[in-house]
Amino acid sequence: MAALHLVLPPQILSSHGRPPLLRFPSRPSPLLHLLPRAAVAATGASAAAAVTAPSDAALQNFRRWLSTHGADTGAAAPAVVPEGLGLVAARSLPRGEVVAEVPKKLWMDAGAVAASDIGRVCNSAGDLRPWVAVSLLILREAARGGDSLWAPYLAILPRQTDSTIFWSEQELLEIQGTQLLSTTMGVKEYVQSEFDNVEAEIIAPNKDLFPGTITCDDFLWAFGVLRSRVFPELRGDKLALIPFADLINHNGDITSKEPCWEIKGKGFLGRDVVFSLRTPLEVKSGEQVYIQYDLDKSNAELALDYGFTEWNSSRDSYTLTLEISESDPFYGDKLDIAELNGMGETAYFDIVLGESLPPQMIPYLRLLCLGGTDAFLLEALFRNKVWDHLELPVSRDNEESICQVIQKACKSALAAYHTTIEEDEELLEREDLQSRHQIAIEVRIGEKKVLQQINDIFKEREQELDDLEYYQERRLKDLGFLGDNGEIIFWES
Repeated sequence: MAALHLVLPPQILSSHGRPPLLRFPSRPSPLLHLLPRAAVAATGASAAAAVTAPSDAALQNFRRWLSTHGADTGAAAPAVVPEGLGLVAARSLPRGEVVAEVPKKLWMDAGAVAASDIGRVCNSAGDLRPWVAVSLLILREAARGGDSLWAPYLAILPRQTDSTIFWSEQELLEIQGTQLLSTTMGVKEYVQSEFDNVEAEIIAPNKDLFPGTITCDDFLWAFGVLRSRVFPELRGDKLALIPFADLINHNGDITSKEPCWEIKGKGFLGRDVVFSLRTPLEVKSGEQVYIQYDLDKSNAELALDYGFTEWNSSRDSYTLTLEISESDPFYGDKLDIAELNGMGETAYFDIVLGESLPPQMIPYLRLLCLGGTDAFLLEALFRNKVWDHLELPVSRDNEESICQVIQKACKSALAAYHTTIEEDEELLEREDLQSRHQIAIEVRIGEKKVLQQINDIFKEREQELDDLEYYQERRLKDLGFLGDNGEIIFWES
């Protein structure tokens, strides 16, 4: 029998077969004590991203720091905007105009780690993940206060965002039942695990470099900084935090996929490497400069990474995780067929609201449910052609099975939410919604709409079972034993 899980997107956390239970710390998390006072956000019971904006003096100091170290930022200025901090055009900018060029010496990346006083210990730790190394650099430089090269930059960073990794216990209850909750808890557990490792191997043995107390909350803050501020193409081994450029905000109305930045050489023989940021749209003087962060991210991913959502159906998605059960008597044959067709024991399918099902999903489902009198298709004789057969209905029993499996799973997932779609739509009409509450509602309503869409697709398919043409009928037609109207043709000598 097929195993079906409605769980996590594989790119975020693939090792969990089931969503983790909701667990909360037994004591309040301490404030991040390493940051300069200007960067610490106000906190309270609601904690709905109440971020203290940097002072004018802090922003002026940041601009002087950029200029002193050779950054070209004359086209825009950092300013307090509705989103928090952003870049405001200092003059009218045509489309494609350079907004800023930031020299490599100001980046916080692997090169900066290697050149710092923690470079040696990070290198001796072996295969340290780039984000872990840069997170340690951020915390080390924050602890140095005014002595740090990056002090003016660190002073304007927010204590937290509306990313779900910073939500309180009460706030997380608002996304109970969602895949976003599972992903959020999985990410926090992952960060905790990485922190436990670096605390034992790097932080504790090097108190001369990390003299203060560094907690997992500090480490989570650094992780959140990188997650929300690093340009998507600069993740992984290329990870780099670019001061000033990282202040640019997202606008969902921008749909161009053209890159808005590049890394290039300047100066004599192009030896001076800079990060060059351009505006994708024409911007008037005094208006905020925006870019598109990522057209392909779902609302759940936007909420996790940046702490916002969009009221856009193309952002509403749900990930179905399908798995060949090891208890299946045909496990080996099914796995072999899946692998021959570029898939595996587990397959992930992202279903987007208003869009068709992924083309490989139905054949994979048919493979999972294949058995009984249809099992002959698993024989070696059919191995190279079986996927072609699976792209069309195999038998009524097989097709009915996939319809019932999916509908049952969708109903089970929908039952895990504590509100209905209609109740969520009424809540969205309230004018007193806090930002995090609105994010929670928009994510869960999007997931539920997609689940309902999937359920409706297979419910309708189940009602059409008698009208479908199955393998045996197609085979008889090919052999000339079945007419176009389904009648048996008898050949008389």
